[in-house]
Amino acid sequence: MANQGISNERRKELEELDPLQKNIFKAMAYAGIYKKPLLLILGAVVVAAVVFVGITTSFQRSENKASHLVAEATGRYNRLADDPKKAYQNVKDSFETVLNEYANTDAGKMARITYAGICMDAGEYDRAGTLYEEALKRLGNQAALHNFLLSSLGHVWLAKNDPDRAKTYFQQIETGESDLLKDESRFVLAQIYAAKQKLDASQKMYEKLVKENQNSMYAGLARAMVAKEK
Repeated sequence: MANQGISNERRKELEELDPLQKNIFKAMAYAGIYKKPLLLILGAVVVAAVVFVGITTSFQRSENKASHLVAEATGRYNRLADDPKKAYQNVKDSFETVLNEYANTDAGKMARITYAGICMDAGEYDRAGTLYEEALKRLGNQAALHNFLLSSLGHVWLAKNDPDRAKTYFQQIETGESDLLKDESRFVLAQIYAAKQKLDASQKMYEKLVKENQNSMYAGLARAMVAKEK
């Protein structure tokens, strides 16, 4: 019988085991019966762990490569920045490579914003707009970048001589919760309203800027415009 090798004293001890101990012994017995399958499962887990480490290492290599490409291209651009069009042509391929091959790295995500600014300075407004829109989708949930990207898109459409489209981006900043670039947005909106002969709306925006953004670099100009209209 299965219990012949167990003394009465040992049997009594086993009967007195608490539920946790009983479960441990059951698990040990299960492991003895199914030792080979468990080893196979364990092996699969180890393989998965090795693959994960490999993927992580691969991501790090990609991150490092993207960072190097961006830093090198940015350095070249800065040396040629006095001629924005020439500088853009010089670094265009490098930035496009980063966006095509390393778009999911942190360096690639931020490179999109840097490259958009380069395109903007070179007069490549369509490309700049596309890049800023993509950056807004990818990074717009970050408070420090959301209003900056909205403002950048507003300036793209101003450069493309479409103030109505630009206004939609500046209005999002002006009515949003964050104060970042809110003063600039109010100043630009006031100018857009004035250009559209909506003088009351323009005056109200200038007054709001003066009242709520007293330390803004635009406050002095806004005060002058308010006084001019009185």
